[in-house]
Amino acid sequence: MEAVMENGTTVLFPEGRVDSSNAQQFEKEIFEEMKRHPDTAPIFDFERLLYISSAGLRVLLKAARQFPEPVRVRNASEEVWQIMEMTGFTSILDVRKKMREISVDGCEIIGWGANGTVYRIDPDTIVKVYNAPDALAMIENEQKCAKQAFLKGIPTAISYDIVKVGDRYGSVFELVKAETLNDRLIREREKLEETIRSYADIVSQVHAITMEKGVLPDARALYLGYLDSVSDLLSGNVYSRLRELLSAMPEDFHVVHGDLHMKNVMFMDGKVILIDMDTMSTGNPVFDFAGLYVAYRAFEEDAPGNSMEFYGIPEEVCGRIWQRLLELCLCPADENELRKIEDRIRVLGYLRFIYILTIIGNGETELREIRLRKSNERLAALLERVTELTL
Repeated sequence: MEAVMENGTTVLFPEGRVDSSNAQQFEKEIFEEMKRHPDTAPIFDFERLLYISSAGLRVLLKAARQFPEPVRVRNASEEVWQIMEMTGFTSILDVRKKMREISVDGCEIIGWGANGTVYRIDPDTIVKVYNAPDALAMIENEQKCAKQAFLKGIPTAISYDIVKVGDRYGSVFELVKAETLNDRLIREREKLEETIRSYADIVSQVHAITMEKGVLPDARALYLGYLDSVSDLLSGNVYSRLRELLSAMPEDFHVVHGDLHMKNVMFMDGKVILIDMDTMSTGNPVFDFAGLYVAYRAFEEDAPGNSMEFYGIPEEVCGRIWQRLLELCLCPADENELRKIEDRIRVLGYLRFIYILTIIGNGETELREIRLRKSNERLAALLERVTELTL
């Protein structure tokens, strides 16, 4: 049995058959490895395992009882999975079947973003391939969040399979003849107002829905986390003022998508559906608008042409999308109220933007420094007049 270290965790690779003839040796090797790393439960990778008998399963159970959390088994073949399911081990251990492997060579790219690229692998199916090699937890969280959203009536696509694409993970969706709202806007530029109204409708629909406490992360807590992680990048008393304003926000359980730009809104058979649900949380809608300010305004401010590069639409169209979205979703009474609303959104938007700049490695050090400096200046100016953040 081979043992390797993976992100600080021991991964054990049993091979061939484990039965009564070698179960004792199997146990000896497992416990020797556990003694070397006693504080962390090992992961069992069954990719090379052909068969396991009840004697081998008893060894697994003995090892699993040494740890409070379920011991994880991955890459179980269909045959081994059936053995573990029939004996009840799939309810005792965290057992995952071996993922099927697919190729996206020659597939049409229908979308891309910070987390990965979306390919159409056949007329009815797409796969989102994540950039991070350890994205499995992210994909599983997205499946969980999408199911919660679906049960609440939010139109969303739910991944029905997780696959390997080379050394990366992919999430598979059935999306028949689907296109993003962003692509529709590019294709039908003359229907800009109609498209924006469809966009505003789905944004408003999401924000009208509430979740039970604790089902999803708290958006305010997420932003307080952003604040702490960038505290050394903030000037003057910006940190303390932001913490004061965030802490004063009342508890709110309205759904916040977290990344609600037009690339994550899709049309399928005349219906609007949402994707990328792993960023969902609950809180005041201001948090979603803060993310949208970053998407459609902040990235463009110090790098003209950014929106054309990422969305394929010019800056003035992004500005029109942003302005009409505020008008249609938030219904300000006049220009003065609209300015006050936008100021609150921009405060959180610049906090989010500064946080994003610390985690994306695009190699543009000079541009990053300009953006950090300008965002700090804009944030400080806004905080001189903003007294609350709730919409």
